[in-house]
Amino acid sequence: TGGALLVEQGALYPALHRLELRGLLSSEWGLSDNNRRAKFYKLTAAGRQYLSAETDSWARLAAAVTQVLNTA
Repeated sequence: TGGALLVEQGALYPALHRLELRGLLSSEWGLSDNNRRAKFYKLTAAGRQYLSAETDSWARLAAAVTQVLNTA
């Protein structure tokens, strides 16, 4: 995002945990590039479906806002 969006760890990890509990993410423990223990997340099939629906919803909202701004 080029620094446009900053997410604090205190918000990110609880959000990841909630998404995992809802079955939208799966996770596994592994080693990071610097050999530290790390948890890796990936979208489940349900997560991909949810992401697609949310992306469509966001696109409709963004288009509506753009239309309002262009008529102002």
